[in-house]
Amino acid sequence: MKLRSISVLICAFALGAASCSKEAPSAGKTAPEPAQAKAAHAPADVKPGSHEDWCGEHQVPESQCTRCNADLIPAFKATGDWCAEHGLPESQCLKCNPDLKIVRPPKGS
Repeated sequence: MKLRSISVLICAFALGAASCSKEAPSAGKTAPEPAQAKAAHAPADVKPGSHEDWCGEHQVPESQCTRCNADLIPAFKATGDWCAEHGLPESQCLKCNPDLKIVRPPKGS
């Protein structure tokens, strides 16, 4: 009986540990290549509003990405462009605005 209880606890722990992850894997989604990971964020010296000014991780302009740069938050809050429920600018909140389209500028801009 004692051995059975220990076995059940070990199985429960193993299942719990296996199910705990920060992000559930998506079907067909593969891990980013090292080159893609480097390209996820714009270099610091890019022109705001340009094609290169893009946060690949959050799909918004890098110069406006509050998830990567929390120092930008007060400016969005000051202009009333803040979704307190989701913790990002209302102008970027796809949960509140599912029809919102945030488009990366074309190359050469």
